[in-house]
Amino acid sequence: MEPTRDGLKVAYQGCPGAYSEAAARKAYSSFCHTVPCEFFKTAFQAVETSIADQAVLPLENSLGGRIHRNYNLLLRHRLHIVGDVRLAVRHCLLANRGVKIENLRSAMSHPQVSFAQCEQTLTKLGIEHREAVDDTVGAAKLQDTAAVASSLAAQLYALDILAENLRDDTDNVTRFMMLAREPIIPHTDKPFKTSIVFSLEEGPGQLFKALAVFALRKINLTKVESHPHKKRPLRVADDNRSALLKHFDYLFDVDLEASMADPNAQNALENLKEFATFLKVLGSYLQM
Repeated sequence: MEPTRDGLKVAYQGCPGAYSEAAARKAYSSFCHTVPCEFFKTAFQAVETSIADQAVLPLENSLGGRIHRNYNLLLRHRLHIVGDVRLAVRHCLLANRGVKIENLRSAMSHPQVSFAQCEQTLTKLGIEHREAVDDTVGAAKLQDTAAVASSLAAQLYALDILAENLRDDTDNVTRFMMLAREPIIPHTDKPFKTSIVFSLEEGPGQLFKALAVFALRKINLTKVESHPHKKRPLRVADDNRSALLKHFDYLFDVDLEASMADPNAQNALENLKEFATFLKVLGSYLQM
């Protein structure tokens, strides 16, 4: 029997107070049991070994871009995307109780999650020295050192919030994926989204042909991204004119506004299978 929603054990990467924990609580309610994991792969393994029921991990940020590691892990593990959740990131400058902002010498944080998103704001506050670390909250325990982290971290670790809403751009949103051992059963009576990944043979018109299988069936694509195939980064080809050529072999990540219960979407993927060298459905889930 599946656990009740409020009894779910949800794995995330990071220490208690991380934004991923906040995303897990938003996705599954504040009463879920969160399970901190040191690495992204540890969170995948926690679900696979039933230490946790599900996991919430970041996929992309509106400022920092895609989280490449998690896309690669999706291909290596047999977990399914069963939903996604978007969290507005509100960075805070945290320090020990009594520390004044004018006395701060440096700030520490995760390089992609924080520094890439509020570098100019930190400069305006007079904090010139930054150090990239994994444990941002632990760094804030040092004297005269601040951490760029969440307000939840301030509550959990009894730190002062010296500045709130640190950001260089007005919109800072991270999209998280919800992962489970078993896929959910898709329906057609509600708006579903399906995430897939595929690769193609090299040649003119191959990507056009792949995207056409959806366009001809009036299936809207909400995301199309490409990245080098990690296990086969280079492909060798002979152009019959010179020496062998080497070029990147790419994977394409695509989100469809369609349910896998829809015969139209099923036919599109069957069509794609006819010429794709690789195809995997990562999940079909309700649009949020």
